[in-house]
Amino acid sequence: MYRRGIGGFGIVVLLLILILAGGFGYALMSKDFERNEPIIGVADKVYWNLRTPMNIKFKDDSGIKFVRISMNDGKNDLNLLNQIIQNPSTELDVNLTFPKTGFFAQKDTYEMNIEAVDTSKWSFFTGNKASKKVEVVLDTSKPDLYVLSQSYSISKGGSAVVVFRATDNQLKEVYVQTNFGKKFKAVPFYKEGFYAALVAWPVQVENFSAEVIARDFAGNESKSHVRYFYENVKYKTSTIALNDRFLDGKIVDLTDQYAKDPSALSRLEKMRFVNETLRNSNEEKITALTTNPGDEMLTGFSVTPFYPLRNGKKVADFADHRYYTYNNEQVSESWHMGIDFASVAAAPIIASNAGRVVLASENGIYGLNIVIDHGFGLYSLYGHCSSTRVKEGDMVAAGDQIGTTGTSGLALGDHLHFGILVQGEEVRPQQWMDKKWIKDNITSVLDAAKSMIDKN
Repeated sequence: MYRRGIGGFGIVVLLLILILAGGFGYALMSKDFERNEPIIGVADKVYWNLRTPMNIKFKDDSGIKFVRISMNDGKNDLNLLNQIIQNPSTELDVNLTFPKTGFFAQKDTYEMNIEAVDTSKWSFFTGNKASKKVEVVLDTSKPDLYVLSQSYSISKGGSAVVVFRATDNQLKEVYVQTNFGKKFKAVPFYKEGFYAALVAWPVQVENFSAEVIARDFAGNESKSHVRYFYENVKYKTSTIALNDRFLDGKIVDLTDQYAKDPSALSRLEKMRFVNETLRNSNEEKITALTTNPGDEMLTGFSVTPFYPLRNGKKVADFADHRYYTYNNEQVSESWHMGIDFASVAAAPIIASNAGRVVLASENGIYGLNIVIDHGFGLYSLYGHCSSTRVKEGDMVAAGDQIGTTGTSGLALGDHLHFGILVQGEEVRPQQWMDKKWIKDNITSVLDAAKSMIDKN
Protein backbone atom coordinates (compact mmCIF):
# COMPACT_ATOMS: atom_id res chain seq x y z
CA MET A 1 0.00 0.00 0.00
CA TYR A 2 1.23 3.50 -0.89
CA ARG A 3 1.02 6.07 1.98
CA ARG A 4 1.24 9.77 1.08
CA GLY A 5 3.15 11.72 3.78
CA ILE A 6 3.36 15.40 4.48
CA GLY A 7 5.87 16.83 2.10
CA GLY A 8 8.52 19.42 2.83
CA PHE A 9 6.38 22.20 1.38
CA GLY A 10 3.49 21.29 3.67
CA ILE A 11 5.74 21.41 6.69
CA VAL A 12 6.95 24.86 5.73
CA VAL A 13 3.38 26.09 5.29
CA LEU A 14 2.40 24.63 8.64
CA LEU A 15 5.35 26.29 10.34
CA LEU A 16 4.47 29.62 8.75
CA ILE A 17 0.89 29.30 9.97
CA LEU A 18 2.09 28.53 13.48
CA ILE A 19 4.52 31.46 13.43
CA LEU A 20 1.87 33.86 12.16
CA ALA A 21 -0.65 32.59 14.72
CA GLY A 22 1.90 32.98 17.48
CA GLY A 23 2.81 36.44 16.28
CA PHE A 24 -0.81 37.46 16.09
CA GLY A 25 -1.43 36.06 19.57
CA TYR A 26 1.59 37.95 20.87
CA ALA A 27 0.30 41.15 19.25
CA LEU A 28 -3.08 40.70 20.90
CA MET A 29 -1.57 40.13 24.34
CA SER A 30 1.45 42.42 24.28
CA LYS A 31 1.35 45.95 25.67
CA ASP A 32 3.49 46.99 22.72
CA PHE A 33 0.46 46.38 20.50
CA GLU A 34 -2.20 48.05 22.67
CA ARG A 35 -5.18 49.23 20.61
CA ASN A 36 -6.60 52.11 22.65
CA GLU A 37 -6.74 55.47 20.90
CA PRO A 38 -5.16 58.48 22.63
CA ILE A 39 -7.53 60.56 24.74
CA ILE A 40 -7.78 64.23 23.73
CA GLY A 41 -8.79 66.22 26.80
CA VAL A 42 -10.65 69.28 25.57
CA ALA A 43 -14.35 70.19 25.41
CA ASP A 44 -16.30 70.10 22.15
CA LYS A 45 -16.76 73.86 22.46
CA VAL A 46 -14.30 76.24 24.08
CA TYR A 47 -14.17 79.99 24.63
CA TRP A 48 -10.86 81.77 24.17
CA ASN A 49 -9.95 85.28 25.33
CA LEU A 50 -6.66 85.20 23.35
CA ARG A 51 -4.67 86.32 26.43
CA THR A 52 -4.63 83.01 28.27
CA PRO A 53 -3.06 79.98 26.55
CA MET A 54 -5.53 77.22 25.68
CA ASN A 55 -4.67 74.03 27.54
CA ILE A 56 -5.19 70.67 25.83
CA LYS A 57 -4.37 67.43 27.65
CA PHE A 58 -3.45 64.16 25.96
CA LYS A 59 -3.37 60.73 27.60
CA ASP A 60 -2.42 57.32 26.25
CA ASP A 61 -1.38 53.95 27.64
CA SER A 62 1.71 53.60 25.43
CA GLY A 63 2.66 57.28 25.14
CA ILE A 64 2.01 60.17 22.74
CA LYS A 65 4.56 60.43 19.90
CA PHE A 66 2.94 62.95 17.55
CA VAL A 67 0.48 65.86 17.81
CA ARG A 68 -0.96 68.09 15.10
CA ILE A 69 -3.32 71.02 15.75
CA SER A 70 -4.76 73.38 13.14
CA MET A 71 -7.53 75.98 12.88
CA ASN A 72 -9.91 76.70 10.04
CA ASP A 73 -11.88 79.87 9.32
CA GLY A 74 -14.17 78.21 6.80
CA LYS A 75 -11.81 78.76 3.87
CA ASN A 76 -8.24 78.41 5.04
CA ASP A 77 -6.25 76.27 7.46
CA LEU A 78 -3.52 77.52 9.75
CA ASN A 79 -1.16 75.06 11.38
CA LEU A 80 -0.71 75.80 15.10
CA LEU A 81 1.32 72.77 16.11
CA ASN A 82 2.98 69.92 14.22
CA GLN A 83 5.22 68.20 16.72
CA ILE A 84 7.02 64.88 17.01
CA ILE A 85 7.51 64.10 20.69
CA GLN A 86 11.14 63.09 21.21
CA ASN A 87 10.47 61.49 24.60
CA PRO A 88 6.93 60.09 24.40
CA SER A 89 4.93 60.34 27.60
CA THR A 90 1.64 58.79 28.70
CA GLU A 91 0.44 62.30 29.62
CA LEU A 92 1.07 65.46 27.64
CA ASP A 93 -0.01 69.05 28.28
CA VAL A 94 -0.08 71.48 25.35
CA ASN A 95 -0.59 75.21 25.93
CA LEU A 96 -1.59 76.96 22.71
CA THR A 97 -1.13 80.66 22.14
CA PHE A 98 -3.26 82.46 19.59
CA PRO A 99 -1.40 83.12 16.32
CA LYS A 100 -0.65 86.76 15.61
CA THR A 101 -1.67 86.75 11.95
CA GLY A 102 -4.35 88.41 9.85
CA PHE A 103 -5.84 84.97 9.26
CA PHE A 104 -8.20 85.35 12.21
CA ALA A 105 -9.06 89.00 11.92
CA GLN A 106 -12.73 88.90 10.96
CA LYS A 107 -14.47 85.97 12.66
CA ASP A 108 -15.59 85.01 16.16
CA THR A 109 -15.97 81.26 15.67
CA TYR A 110 -13.47 78.79 14.21
CA GLU A 111 -12.96 75.05 13.89
CA MET A 112 -9.93 73.49 15.53
CA ASN A 113 -8.71 70.09 14.30
CA ILE A 114 -6.62 68.01 16.69
CA GLU A 115 -4.76 64.78 15.89
CA ALA A 116 -2.69 62.56 18.17
CA VAL A 117 -0.76 59.34 17.48
CA ASP A 118 0.65 56.98 20.10
CA THR A 119 3.74 54.75 20.19
CA SER A 120 1.82 51.47 19.91
CA LYS A 121 2.97 49.02 17.24
CA TRP A 122 -0.65 48.36 16.32
CA SER A 123 -1.95 49.13 12.82
CA PHE A 124 1.20 47.80 11.11
CA PHE A 125 3.49 49.65 13.52
CA THR A 126 1.98 53.08 12.73
CA GLY A 127 0.23 53.40 16.11
CA ASN A 128 -3.28 54.31 17.19
CA LYS A 129 -4.61 57.63 15.95
CA ALA A 130 -7.24 59.90 17.52
CA SER A 131 -8.78 63.06 16.08
CA LYS A 132 -11.22 65.66 17.36
CA LYS A 133 -12.96 68.74 16.01
CA VAL A 134 -13.48 71.61 18.45
CA GLU A 135 -15.59 74.73 18.04
CA VAL A 136 -13.54 77.72 19.22
CA VAL A 137 -15.36 80.93 20.12
CA LEU A 138 -13.20 84.04 20.46
CA ASP A 139 -14.32 86.41 23.22
CA THR A 140 -12.12 89.27 24.41
CA SER A 141 -14.77 91.44 26.09
CA LYS A 142 -15.12 91.64 29.87
CA PRO A 143 -18.56 91.38 31.51
CA ASP A 144 -20.33 94.66 32.32
CA LEU A 145 -20.45 95.00 36.12
CA TYR A 146 -21.48 97.60 38.67
CA VAL A 147 -22.68 97.59 42.28
CA LEU A 148 -26.26 98.79 42.62
CA SER A 149 -26.89 98.76 46.37
CA GLN A 150 -25.19 97.54 49.54
CA SER A 151 -25.30 97.63 53.33
CA TYR A 152 -23.61 100.73 54.70
CA SER A 153 -21.37 98.75 57.06
CA ILE A 154 -20.24 95.32 58.12
CA SER A 155 -18.97 94.48 61.59
CA LYS A 156 -16.49 91.84 62.65
CA GLY A 157 -18.56 88.71 63.17
CA GLY A 158 -21.48 90.31 61.36
CA SER A 159 -23.46 90.16 58.12
CA ALA A 160 -24.14 92.47 55.17
CA VAL A 161 -25.71 92.39 51.72
CA VAL A 162 -24.77 93.59 48.24
CA VAL A 163 -26.79 93.87 45.01
CA PHE A 164 -25.13 94.27 41.60
CA ARG A 165 -25.68 94.04 37.86
CA ALA A 166 -23.58 91.71 35.70
CA THR A 167 -24.19 91.08 31.99
CA ASP A 168 -22.29 89.19 29.31
CA ASN A 169 -23.34 87.01 26.39
CA GLN A 170 -21.23 84.18 27.79
CA LEU A 171 -21.49 84.86 31.55
CA LYS A 172 -20.21 81.87 33.55
CA GLU A 173 -20.20 82.86 37.22
CA VAL A 174 -20.71 85.74 39.65
CA TYR A 175 -19.71 85.82 43.30
CA VAL A 176 -18.28 87.96 46.09
CA GLN A 177 -14.59 87.30 46.72
CA THR A 178 -13.16 88.13 50.16
CA ASN A 179 -9.62 88.84 51.28
CA PHE A 180 -9.58 85.65 53.39
CA GLY A 181 -10.35 83.31 50.49
CA LYS A 182 -14.08 82.80 51.00
CA LYS A 183 -16.34 83.08 47.96
CA PHE A 184 -19.91 84.07 48.71
CA LYS A 185 -22.27 82.88 46.01
CA ALA A 186 -24.53 85.49 44.44
CA VAL A 187 -28.06 84.48 43.44
CA PRO A 188 -30.21 85.95 40.64
CA PHE A 189 -32.16 88.89 42.05
CA TYR A 190 -35.53 90.31 40.99
CA LYS A 191 -34.89 90.63 37.23
CA GLU A 192 -32.53 89.15 34.67
CA GLY A 193 -28.98 90.44 34.89
CA PHE A 194 -29.11 91.36 38.58
CA TYR A 195 -27.63 89.46 41.51
CA ALA A 196 -27.53 89.66 45.30
CA ALA A 197 -25.46 88.05 48.03
CA LEU A 198 -25.35 87.91 51.80
CA VAL A 199 -21.77 88.10 53.07
CA ALA A 200 -20.14 87.58 56.46
CA TRP A 201 -17.01 88.72 58.31
CA PRO A 202 -15.85 85.78 60.48
CA VAL A 203 -14.70 86.66 63.99
CA GLN A 204 -11.41 84.82 63.51
CA VAL A 205 -10.48 87.07 60.56
CA GLU A 206 -8.80 90.29 61.66
CA ASN A 207 -9.54 92.46 58.60
CA PHE A 208 -12.21 92.31 55.93
CA SER A 209 -12.56 93.39 52.31
CA ALA A 210 -14.71 92.14 49.46
CA GLU A 211 -15.14 92.61 45.74
CA VAL A 212 -17.77 91.44 43.30
CA ILE A 213 -16.44 89.20 40.51
CA ALA A 214 -18.09 88.48 37.15
CA ARG A 215 -16.37 86.00 34.83
CA ASP A 216 -17.34 84.66 31.41
CA PHE A 217 -16.56 81.29 29.81
CA ALA A 218 -13.50 82.70 28.04
CA GLY A 219 -11.98 83.75 31.36
CA ASN A 220 -12.58 87.49 30.93
CA GLU A 221 -13.14 88.97 34.37
CA SER A 222 -14.55 92.18 35.84
CA LYS A 223 -14.17 93.28 39.47
CA SER A 224 -15.85 95.91 41.63
CA HIS A 225 -14.89 96.69 45.22
CA VAL A 226 -17.74 96.64 47.74
CA ARG A 227 -17.24 99.79 49.80
CA TYR A 228 -18.48 98.82 53.26
CA PHE A 229 -17.67 100.82 56.36
CA TYR A 230 -15.81 98.38 58.62
CA GLU A 231 -16.68 98.10 62.31
CA ASN A 232 -14.22 96.22 64.49
CA VAL A 233 -16.09 94.57 67.37
CA LYS A 234 -14.27 93.28 70.45
CA TYR A 235 -15.47 89.94 71.76
CA LYS A 236 -15.13 88.28 75.12
CA THR A 237 -12.32 85.94 76.10
CA SER A 238 -12.70 83.52 78.99
CA THR A 239 -10.42 81.27 81.00
CA ILE A 240 -12.19 78.18 82.28
CA ALA A 241 -10.60 75.93 84.89
CA LEU A 242 -11.46 72.29 84.26
CA ASN A 243 -12.35 69.97 87.12
CA ASP A 244 -12.25 66.21 87.36
CA ARG A 245 -16.02 65.93 87.51
CA PHE A 246 -16.35 67.54 84.08
CA LEU A 247 -13.46 65.57 82.58
CA ASP A 248 -14.80 62.28 83.93
CA GLY A 249 -18.40 63.08 82.99
CA LYS A 250 -19.42 64.66 79.68
CA ILE A 251 -15.94 64.38 78.19
CA VAL A 252 -15.76 60.65 78.85
CA ASP A 253 -19.30 60.13 77.57
CA LEU A 254 -18.58 61.86 74.26
CA THR A 255 -15.18 60.22 73.87
CA ASP A 256 -16.70 56.78 74.40
CA GLN A 257 -19.36 57.59 71.81
CA TYR A 258 -17.17 59.09 69.07
CA ALA A 259 -13.47 58.20 69.54
CA LYS A 260 -12.09 55.15 67.72
CA ASP A 261 -10.09 53.94 70.73
CA PRO A 262 -11.07 55.93 73.84
CA SER A 263 -9.13 53.66 76.18
CA ALA A 264 -5.88 54.76 74.51
CA LEU A 265 -6.47 58.41 75.42
CA SER A 266 -5.45 60.12 78.62
CA ARG A 267 -7.85 62.35 80.50
CA LEU A 268 -6.54 65.54 78.85
CA GLU A 269 -6.27 63.88 75.45
CA LYS A 270 -9.96 63.06 75.73
CA MET A 271 -10.65 66.72 76.48
CA ARG A 272 -8.74 67.82 73.40
CA PHE A 273 -10.42 65.16 71.29
CA VAL A 274 -13.90 66.40 72.25
CA ASN A 275 -13.19 70.13 72.30
CA GLU A 276 -11.04 70.26 69.17
CA THR A 277 -11.15 67.15 66.96
CA LEU A 278 -14.81 66.31 67.44
CA ARG A 279 -15.85 69.97 67.44
CA ASN A 280 -14.06 70.59 64.14
CA SER A 281 -15.72 67.55 62.59
CA ASN A 282 -19.16 68.67 63.77
CA GLU A 283 -18.61 72.20 62.46
CA GLU A 284 -17.42 70.88 59.10
CA LYS A 285 -20.68 68.96 58.80
CA ILE A 286 -22.67 72.12 59.53
CA THR A 287 -20.59 74.14 57.07
CA ALA A 288 -21.18 71.59 54.31
CA LEU A 289 -24.95 71.80 54.85
CA THR A 290 -25.10 75.61 54.95
CA THR A 291 -22.76 76.75 52.18
CA ASN A 292 -24.83 76.61 48.97
CA PRO A 293 -27.84 78.98 48.78
CA GLY A 294 -29.16 77.49 45.53
CA ASP A 295 -29.75 79.12 42.15
CA GLU A 296 -33.38 80.21 42.37
CA MET A 297 -34.12 83.86 41.60
CA LEU A 298 -34.67 85.92 44.74
CA THR A 299 -37.75 88.05 44.06
CA GLY A 300 -38.19 89.00 47.70
CA PHE A 301 -36.64 88.34 51.09
CA SER A 302 -38.62 88.90 54.25
CA VAL A 303 -37.30 87.80 57.62
CA THR A 304 -38.63 88.58 61.08
CA PRO A 305 -36.39 88.81 64.16
CA PHE A 306 -35.42 85.40 65.52
CA TYR A 307 -36.84 84.63 68.95
CA PRO A 308 -36.36 80.87 69.40
CA LEU A 309 -37.02 80.52 73.13
CA ARG A 310 -39.80 82.40 74.88
CA ASN A 311 -38.67 83.97 78.17
CA GLY A 312 -35.20 82.57 77.61
CA LYS A 313 -32.31 84.10 79.54
CA LYS A 314 -28.95 84.54 77.83
CA VAL A 315 -26.33 82.50 79.69
CA ALA A 316 -23.47 82.54 77.15
CA ASP A 317 -22.60 84.91 74.31
CA PHE A 318 -21.47 84.66 70.72
CA ALA A 319 -17.75 84.51 69.83
CA ASP A 320 -16.52 83.93 73.37
CA HIS A 321 -12.94 82.74 72.90
CA ARG A 322 -12.51 80.15 75.62
CA TYR A 323 -9.20 78.96 77.05
CA TYR A 324 -9.35 75.81 79.17
CA THR A 325 -6.83 75.16 81.96
CA TYR A 326 -6.07 72.20 84.17
CA ASN A 327 -3.82 72.63 87.21
CA ASN A 328 -3.13 76.18 85.99
CA GLU A 329 -1.88 75.03 82.57
CA GLN A 330 -3.72 75.73 79.32
CA VAL A 331 -4.79 72.46 77.73
CA SER A 332 -7.30 73.45 75.03
CA GLU A 333 -9.20 76.34 73.44
CA SER A 334 -12.29 76.92 71.31
CA TRP A 335 -14.76 79.55 70.11
CA HIS A 336 -18.37 79.57 71.27
CA MET A 337 -20.15 80.36 68.00
CA GLY A 338 -23.68 81.03 69.18
CA ILE A 339 -25.83 82.33 72.03
CA ASP A 340 -26.96 80.06 74.84
CA PHE A 341 -30.49 80.61 76.18
CA ALA A 342 -31.93 78.89 79.25
CA SER A 343 -35.52 78.62 80.43
CA VAL A 344 -37.40 75.73 82.01
CA ALA A 345 -36.34 72.16 81.29
CA ALA A 346 -37.49 70.81 77.91
CA ALA A 347 -38.72 74.26 76.88
CA PRO A 348 -40.30 74.48 73.40
CA ILE A 349 -38.04 75.74 70.60
CA ILE A 350 -39.83 77.89 68.03
CA ALA A 351 -38.96 78.51 64.37
CA SER A 352 -39.24 82.28 63.99
CA ASN A 353 -39.08 82.11 60.19
CA ALA A 354 -40.21 79.61 57.58
CA GLY A 355 -37.68 77.31 55.99
CA ARG A 356 -36.52 73.82 55.13
CA VAL A 357 -34.90 71.51 57.69
CA VAL A 358 -31.44 70.44 56.49
CA LEU A 359 -30.29 68.76 59.71
CA ALA A 360 -32.20 67.03 62.50
CA SER A 361 -29.92 64.45 64.07
CA GLU A 362 -27.13 63.85 66.58
CA ASN A 363 -24.03 65.90 65.83
CA GLY A 364 -21.31 65.41 68.42
CA ILE A 365 -20.84 68.32 70.80
CA TYR A 366 -24.04 69.93 69.48
CA GLY A 367 -26.04 66.91 70.59
CA LEU A 368 -29.42 66.61 68.92
CA ASN A 369 -28.95 69.34 66.34
CA ILE A 370 -31.49 71.13 64.11
CA VAL A 371 -30.54 73.44 61.22
CA ILE A 372 -33.08 75.32 59.06
CA ASP A 373 -32.47 76.87 55.64
CA HIS A 374 -34.36 80.18 55.32
CA GLY A 375 -33.20 80.95 51.78
CA PHE A 376 -30.69 83.45 50.39
CA GLY A 377 -27.86 81.68 52.24
CA LEU A 378 -29.32 82.31 55.72
CA TYR A 379 -29.53 79.41 58.19
CA SER A 380 -30.52 79.06 61.85
CA LEU A 381 -29.05 76.45 64.19
CA TYR A 382 -30.42 74.86 67.37
CA GLY A 383 -28.19 72.65 69.55
CA HIS A 384 -28.43 70.44 72.67
CA CYS A 385 -32.08 69.55 72.00
CA SER A 386 -33.77 66.83 74.04
CA SER A 387 -36.28 66.09 71.28
CA THR A 388 -37.15 67.15 67.75
CA ARG A 389 -40.51 67.47 66.04
CA VAL A 390 -39.04 67.75 62.56
CA LYS A 391 -36.99 65.63 60.20
CA GLU A 392 -34.60 66.52 57.42
CA GLY A 393 -36.44 67.78 54.35
CA ASP A 394 -39.45 69.08 56.29
CA MET A 395 -40.79 72.55 55.53
CA VAL A 396 -41.56 74.54 58.67
CA ALA A 397 -43.69 77.66 59.05
CA ALA A 398 -42.95 80.65 61.24
CA GLY A 399 -44.21 79.87 64.73
CA ASP A 400 -43.87 76.08 64.46
CA GLN A 401 -42.38 74.21 67.39
CA ILE A 402 -39.37 72.28 66.11
CA GLY A 403 -38.09 70.67 69.31
CA THR A 404 -37.35 71.07 73.01
CA THR A 405 -34.27 72.22 74.91
CA GLY A 406 -32.04 69.71 76.65
CA THR A 407 -28.58 68.60 77.74
CA SER A 408 -27.46 66.55 74.74
CA GLY A 409 -23.93 66.91 73.41
CA LEU A 410 -21.46 69.05 75.36
CA ALA A 411 -24.08 70.71 77.57
CA LEU A 412 -23.93 70.70 81.37
CA GLY A 413 -27.38 72.15 81.99
CA ASP A 414 -30.65 72.31 80.07
CA HIS A 415 -30.39 75.13 77.51
CA LEU A 416 -30.57 76.03 73.82
CA HIS A 417 -27.49 76.80 71.76
CA PHE A 418 -28.75 79.16 69.04
CA GLY A 419 -26.72 80.17 66.01
CA ILE A 420 -27.06 81.97 62.68
CA LEU A 421 -24.99 81.15 59.61
CA VAL A 422 -24.49 82.97 56.32
CA GLN A 423 -23.27 80.62 53.59
CA GLY A 424 -21.47 78.42 56.11
CA GLU A 425 -20.04 81.24 58.23
CA GLU A 426 -21.19 81.68 61.84
CA VAL A 427 -22.36 85.27 62.41
CA ARG A 428 -23.70 87.37 65.28
CA PRO A 429 -27.20 86.12 66.10
CA GLN A 430 -27.95 89.43 67.85
CA GLN A 431 -28.13 91.20 64.49
CA TRP A 432 -30.77 88.80 63.20
CA MET A 433 -32.74 89.17 66.43
CA ASP A 434 -32.96 92.95 65.95
CA LYS A 435 -35.86 94.24 63.83
CA LYS A 436 -34.22 97.62 63.17
CA TRP A 437 -30.89 96.09 62.17
CA ILE A 438 -32.59 93.72 59.71
CA LYS A 439 -34.50 96.59 58.13
CA ASP A 440 -31.59 99.04 57.94
CA ASN A 441 -28.94 96.59 56.77
CA ILE A 442 -30.76 93.94 54.74
CA THR A 443 -34.36 94.44 53.63
CA SER A 444 -34.16 98.19 52.94
CA VAL A 445 -31.05 97.61 50.82
CA LEU A 446 -32.89 95.01 48.75
CA ASP A 447 -35.95 97.25 48.43
CA ALA A 448 -33.79 100.18 47.30
CA ALA A 449 -32.21 97.98 44.66
CA LYS A 450 -35.63 96.95 43.37
CA SER A 451 -36.65 100.59 43.02
CA MET A 452 -33.52 101.40 41.03
CA ILE A 453 -34.05 98.38 38.78
CA ASP A 454 -37.66 99.37 38.09
CA LYS A 455 -36.60 102.89 37.10
CA ASN A 456 -34.20 101.64 34.45
